[in-house]
Amino acid sequence: MAILGLIEYKDASPEVRAVYDDIMATRKTDWINNFWKAIANDPVTLRRTWDDIKQIMSPGALDPLMKEMIYVAVSVSNQCGYCIASHTVSARNKGMTNAMFQELMAVVGMANETNRLAAGYQVEIDDQFKPQAARGIAHRSAERSEDFNRRGTPGETSRR
Repeated sequence: MAILGLIEYKDASPEVRAVYDDIMATRKTDWINNFWKAIANDPVTLRRTWDDIKQIMSPGALDPLMKEMIYVAVSVSNQCGYCIASHTVSARNKGMTNAMFQELMAVVGMANETNRLAAGYQVEIDDQFKPQAARGIAHRSAERSEDFNRRGTPGETSRR
């Protein structure tokens, strides 16, 4: 569960609704995923992150499929289960094959920031991003997080 909860459209401020409306219009969808709902607790971060992603992920010197593949590679590197799930679905929808996936290289960029946000806000993965293979990845990632939470930070003496 997201640490600060999720901001649903019906509960959103006008400022947050404006960003949600832009996300839905840009992506030609009728729903907002949990990542945006979690960071909507900070409307400034929501607006800045959406504006950056919209600009960076739009067609440019790299086509949209290539950008999604780079995002998947960085997300795997950063161990962000949420971003791995959502951007793998998006890359596959844009034509990524298994062979293309196997050739991915780790690339740094915008994914580093959003991975940290999703991890910090502990964003729950939307069901739409959970194809059978991704469910196993997300489950293992959650288990690692639970193990870390039980052990505490390195050097910390546990009193449990």
